[in-house]
Amino acid sequence: MKYDLLHLAPLVALAHLLGMLAACHAILHTRTSQGAVAWAVSLVAMPYLTLVPYLFLGRSRFTGYDDVPHAGRETLRWQQHQDEWSAHTSTFGQPAADLGHSLVRSLTRLAGMPFLSGNSVRTLVNGEATFSAIFEAIAEARRYIIVQFFIVRDDALGAMLKDALLARAAEGVRVYFLYDSIGSFDLPHSYIAALRAGGVETHPFSTRRFVNRFQLNFRNHRKIVVVDGKRGFVGGLNVGVEYLGAKPPLSPWRDTHIEVRGPAVAAIQVIFSEDWHWATRQQLSFEPSAPDDVSGPMHCLVMASGPADQQETGSLFLVEAISAARERIWLTTPYLVPDEAVFAALRLAVLRGVDVRILIPCRRDHRVVFEASKLYAFDSVCAGVRIFRYQPGFLHQKVILIDSVAAAIGSANLDNRSLRLNFEIMVLTVDRHFAAEVETMLLHDFSQALEINSDEYRKAPGWRRMAMHLARLFAPLL
Repeated sequence: MKYDLLHLAPLVALAHLLGMLAACHAILHTRTSQGAVAWAVSLVAMPYLTLVPYLFLGRSRFTGYDDVPHAGRETLRWQQHQDEWSAHTSTFGQPAADLGHSLVRSLTRLAGMPFLSGNSVRTLVNGEATFSAIFEAIAEARRYIIVQFFIVRDDALGAMLKDALLARAAEGVRVYFLYDSIGSFDLPHSYIAALRAGGVETHPFSTRRFVNRFQLNFRNHRKIVVVDGKRGFVGGLNVGVEYLGAKPPLSPWRDTHIEVRGPAVAAIQVIFSEDWHWATRQQLSFEPSAPDDVSGPMHCLVMASGPADQQETGSLFLVEAISAARERIWLTTPYLVPDEAVFAALRLAVLRGVDVRILIPCRRDHRVVFEASKLYAFDSVCAGVRIFRYQPGFLHQKVILIDSVAAAIGSANLDNRSLRLNFEIMVLTVDRHFAAEVETMLLHDFSQALEINSDEYRKAPGWRRMAMHLARLFAPLL
């Protein structure tokens, strides 16, 4: 026994030494002070339990991505839609009149892209409408198709996508397929091999440097499909039968995608091109598309965010959107774990007399996130925010409605992972007719939801309240 203890002591000392070194690393490299404190304390106090999780989840700054495509970013924009990349043609005009010049200026600078006019956008409610439109567009492709998803399953829907892409590739259409290596971890090699054998250029999005190889952070959560530069699809749906509502107990699945036509499609292509550049070290070149007959009067801003951003793009975008609201700000999100800046903006909006509503699920797909969301919902209700739980099934859509003027739809959730750790994309549309369409959609969702009050927390058993508080300690990672 004494012999064993003598051998155990150096291991304990080594674990604490490594824990202190890891804590120093966390203090230097974690994006938020809350995250830095959480990691540092746990690594020093419990290195045996936290060293391995820190190896996988600790890093919140992503190096390398910005260095590779940055030099070609302006070139990509200039090549793909030369006339529209001038801020003078898009910063002033209808968006500024509706939202305010200062907000438009800040958002264009934050996004690194202008508001582009001459677009049409339509909502695609739930999986059947979304994938019917995507497959229709793919079938009509003549020049190229780009496809990017966080999750791709090898199930009935995944097989349909694979067959559709292979059919167009066989006709000489260029097809580019990008998937996240962690989100699609169970995608079999045979699926990828079949695509590559059929002429589809297929690559995973994954971290490349050795220090990042063990990371579960920095996932590419974007969902993008573009066909011939004319039709672009962005939203919350991945590729799998569960997104069609085929997997209880979460079904029916509630989600929203949008189809974009017009110059904003080129901006969506730029985001995909940057991701492709990181994954493959290849620069894509798309010839300009002919004007689309169905383009419309809408102004759109494509807002891409991620852990490589110099600023907190995701959080700042939400804060600006909430701060712009004068009448209402309605949000839908599957995960309610806002950072302090966003939560402060929501509270201030309530104090301004703004109708602040958030629609969240009543069913859970991630236990820890769901418990943390309950506590944030309680804090929000106490601050005057109206919280609704969607009843029919799992709510996964990511939608923001600002007054009767603007709406944003895309892939970003209202949690720290989307705000700081994942690559996301949102499309902000400034158009009163489209905002009215989104309002009608959300009113229907709210009609199927139950508004909660503080009793959800106060009347919960003591062990459940403790679970909520413990879950919130992990908020920087959720």
